[in-house]
Amino acid sequence: MDMNAFNVSATLNIFRLLSRPSLCLPHATVSTFNELPIPLNKAFERYKNVDIQAVVLDKDNCFAYPHSNTVHKQYKDNFKRLKEAYPGRRLLIVSNTAGARSIDPAGRLVSEVESSTRVPVLPHSTKKPGCGPEIMEYFRKYPETGVTRPEQIAVVGDRLTTDVMMANLMGSYAVWVKDGVVPPEESSVFARMEHKLAAYLIRRGYEAPEPASPFEG
Repeated sequence: MDMNAFNVSATLNIFRLLSRPSLCLPHATVSTFNELPIPLNKAFERYKNVDIQAVVLDKDNCFAYPHSNTVHKQYKDNFKRLKEAYPGRRLLIVSNTAGARSIDPAGRLVSEVESSTRVPVLPHSTKKPGCGPEIMEYFRKYPETGVTRPEQIAVVGDRLTTDVMMANLMGSYAVWVKDGVVPPEESSVFARMEHKLAAYLIRRGYEAPEPASPFEG
């Protein structure tokens, strides 16, 4: 096994699902990146007083083909609209490949993705879903983003046990890109298992937790 690719954070946080299965459920679901509503507030109309100031965006199988560092051709128009709605540092790419120090210690992939997308990429020491504190530290460093609370952030990604779970652990909103770039039948066995888990939990009446700072209350 390639230990650099092994996600210790996801493995450890899986145990949290035993006591709180709803941590892997999104607040909104879209089929592909092209169905992502912009601005993101539109995705969360069932919730009150939503104020999305910034977006955290997954890369692989979300807006890019896995291990590609460029925006998937079919998604370029919506990617441009997202950048216009959340300019500058209000849009942040957080990937478990580009920027993950266990895989990209020198930041080569960070530079490649930033060059092709013109969007900042977060270098982080802990992989998703455990890098929420590093994300919040980033937004505290750049107050011009308008982010003062985690519920002002929307996390967009294709994986329930990394992207969506991270959003819920942070107290942010989560958008699940259900189908991604790769057809479901070609996705990993873990991704297919997540689809089945989500369907099972929803049938049992589980819902995503209400976004709020885990440090409040």
